[in-house]
Amino acid sequence: MEVIVLGGSGLQGRAALQDLGNNKDVMKIICADVTFEAVDSFSEHLNMDKIVRREIDATSKENLTALFKEEANVVIDLLPKQFNENAARAAIEAGVPLVNCSYASGLSKEVYEKAKEKEVAIMPESGLDPGIDLVLCGYGVSQLDEVHELYSYCGGVPEADAADNPLRYKISWNFDSTLMSYKRPALMKCNGENIDIPADDQHNEKWITDITLSGIEGFESIPNGNAINFAKLLGIEKEVINTERRSIRWSGHAQFWRNVIRLGFLETESVPGLNGNVTPHEFLLKHLEPRLQYELHEKDLVLMKNIIRGKKDGKGIEIIYEMIDERDLGTGLFAMNRTVGYTASIVANMIANGTIKKKGVLSPTTDIPYMAFIEEIGKRGIHIRESKSQLNKSLA
Repeated sequence: MEVIVLGGSGLQGRAALQDLGNNKDVMKIICADVTFEAVDSFSEHLNMDKIVRREIDATSKENLTALFKEEANVVIDLLPKQFNENAARAAIEAGVPLVNCSYASGLSKEVYEKAKEKEVAIMPESGLDPGIDLVLCGYGVSQLDEVHELYSYCGGVPEADAADNPLRYKISWNFDSTLMSYKRPALMKCNGENIDIPADDQHNEKWITDITLSGIEGFESIPNGNAINFAKLLGIEKEVINTERRSIRWSGHAQFWRNVIRLGFLETESVPGLNGNVTPHEFLLKHLEPRLQYELHEKDLVLMKNIIRGKKDGKGIEIIYEMIDERDLGTGLFAMNRTVGYTASIVANMIANGTIKKKGVLSPTTDIPYMAFIEEIGKRGIHIRESKSQLNKSLA
């Protein structure tokens, strides 16, 4: 098997390279990027005998198509989301399946149509969130006759000892993307009614809830994302009564951002009187980014909790999935890198070896086999804890 990893020099890319290198079925890995210094510095943790480097121009569909046609059984796209459309179009033209970790909404209608017409598998949303959450919730929903409540929580935070700044947060992902996520509205359903929460309000006390995960306290959850679209993807939008998607942070994080947002630090209009048309968002990004880095001995944590309640055979059932992963200090890979990069590698392997046979634009909710995925992710030390219980009071 030959695999191309677009963006292989990035943090998620290096995790994918490591995982693919440990796969006996993978004979060749093409690390496609613009620079390779990060691969060199990580080489002691990679099977370099399998890795070949290719410089790419991700803005050129022709350049990507030629690479895909040259050598690949499957492509893993870990480039920034603005390149996803180009990569998907190139994969379809080359007739090579592709996996990425970005939202499917970033792909055009034409990609959906062409992938189906050309019978090429395109699997977006195959990372952490979106990714693992979709596999878990898709399977959980399939176990019930009716789903009345669905709550999906996910977040990346420092371990308790490393949460030593006023935000109680450090960067294991793209910080600008984190800031952008704080600027998108949230949509949820409460008691059957859709609730639209503007981005400026999502950190307000009214919307913050405490959450315990695997017995660990001290976390809070912040509404983030469109829970209604999530319910539609799962096919439960008409029956679900309560549904929310939330980010997990250490308690106190929301209060900090509530004050920052009120002071306008996420605004994108240039600040009058400053040279260079600097916006508050740009200043905040450049000022905080170097101050929120992990020390070599510090770990990040990836936290996920999904709660699904409904009916099975007329009885009220609650299904809970919980996951905690932490940084591997031996390799330096953050939990965020592992959960994204390993997931993409597992799914790419499933497509290449025929475990996933379906063609077109696919979804982790229905097209990634649950038990096989849980087994594979567990082999990487990422364990999902599932609990199922009967509710004392049957749901109406």
